[in-house]
Parts: sequence; C-alpha cells; structure tokens
Amino acid sequence: MARLVQQPLVMACEGWDSYRLLDSGAGRKWESFGPHSFIRPEPQAMWQPRIDNWQAAGEFIPGSDEDGGGRWQFSGQFTGRLPDEGWKLAWNEVRFTARPTPFRHLQFFPDMAPVWEWMRGQLGDMTEAETLNLFGYTGLGSLALSRHGKVTHVDASKKSVAQARENAALSGMDDRPIRWLTDDAAKFTAREVRRGRRYDGIILDPPKFGRGPEGEVWRLEEHLPGLVTDCAKLLDADSRFLFLTVYAVRMSSLAIAGLLEEALGHLPGVIEHGDLAVREEGEGGRLLPTAIFARWSNPR
Repeated sequence: MARLVQQPLVMACEGWDSYRLLDSGAGRKWESFGPHSFIRPEPQAMWQPRIDNWQAAGEFIPGSDEDGGGRWQFSGQFTGRLPDEGWKLAWNEVRFTARPTPFRHLQFFPDMAPVWEWMRGQLGDMTEAETLNLFGYTGLGSLALSRHGKVTHVDASKKSVAQARENAALSGMDDRPIRWLTDDAAKFTAREVRRGRRYDGIILDPPKFGRGPEGEVWRLEEHLPGLVTDCAKLLDADSRFLFLTVYAVRMSSLAIAGLLEEALGHLPGVIEHGDLAVREEGEGGRLLPTAIFARWSNPR
C-alpha cells in the first residue's frame, strides 16, 4: 500500500547556464534566458525586489483579465525578427528554442528542471522503460526521459508538438523512440486503458483550462480526478513513478496528494507532495514558488 507523506516538500530549481532567476518582488520576476533577460508578472512574489532598476530585453504587461491576457513590450535590445525566431538554449544534453509567447511563457518551464532530474533518478539505469508525457508541451520532459527508452508524448496543440519535434532535431534526438501525438490527453489515456497498456512512468502537467484538437474542453477541477484514475490503471507494482504538477489554481498540494492516494493507494511505494520553486541568484537567494505537485514513486 502506498504511504502518503503528509509533510510537504520543496523541489527547487537552482538555475543553470541557460536560465537564472535574477530577482523577484512587487508581483514581478526578472529572469535571464541565455543572452536575454525578461520581466514577467508573478503574483506570488509578494516581497520587495533586492535589486533596483531592472533592465530587460522585454516585459510582459498583463491585461485586466484575471485569467490571463496581456502583451509583450520589447526594448531596443531586440532587433528584427529575433523575438519571433527565438534563440537556442540547453538543459544538459537537451537543446531547445526559447521565444516569447502570447501566454507570457518562453516555450519551456524552467521550474521543471528538478522534476526531469527526479524522473531520471526513478528510472535509474533502465534503458527499455516506457513512459508517458501528458500535456507534453514543447517536449523537454520527453527528451529528458528518452535516454531511458520509449516515450509517448501527447499534447492537444499541433504547434507545440511541431516545436517539440524541432527541439528533438536540435538536440540530435530525432532518432529516439518517441511517439509525438496531437491528441486530447484524457481521451488518449482512456483508450490506452482499454488497450491494456502499461507504463513505467507518467508525467502530467495539465493546464487550468484548455481545448483538445477537436474542441474538447478541459477544466482541471472537473476532469483531473478521472484522468488520474485512468493513469493509475496504466501503472502496476513494477512501475516507477507518476508526477503531477498543477499551476494557477486555488488548491493545496495535499489535496492532489489525496487524489493520488485514492487512485494509487493499492500499489507499493510512497506518495509525496509540495511546491515547485525557483531560487534567486546570489547569496541568500529567496525561493519563489511556482506550482504545486504530487508524486508517487516506487523506489528500487
């Protein structure tokens, strides 16, 4: 029976060559993405910045809509089509393109770096594992997992899947055994259950709200329990992990840990939960929380 650890954890991104959290405060964060720095809204940065006069290549100006919206405002550091064309970054052996998007992101989520490391640790020296990446976005998690075997990457956005395939080619991994699928995550997972499939590991990074390729509507609070129940049916006592992240919702990590306990409690292992965070640069760098997570692991 999986044991639920009630004490929350923090999985902190400490930054790397291609990404740094330079400072945060007053509802914003200042980050470097390789050669360029950007300012983005961050409601959880409730403290005051430590550095005066942030200078950045661009800033995302939020709209009045509580659920999103806004626009980028670029400085003279950007010339020509560079924001649209993007620039190359790397995390370990994974290479990818960063560029500002209309949703304030830059085509990857740096706070996921410790998650990629953790999943690799769960798979250890496996080279024939089968893993599933639901809501896989631009593929960095899938590329990180591909060193361990087959990966099924699912996202409802054709554009995101195309970018993921470009990142695979950029990384020299276009020959890796990755299935790139444009599909509705919940429908795909239900089909996999009917097929009797199993996986060694599953990662879910669902949005608060979204639409599938055929107009399917995804609402996290409504549809997440059913998806987690189906994911549990794709795992068994020999599987290694399930990792769930949740952004931008009024929800506790203990709540989603309880959801995993209900679905995965019959399996051996441990269920943990807590916050994803990014640490600021410099001595005494503060931890900026970005998301909540719950994870099941079956250590070997």
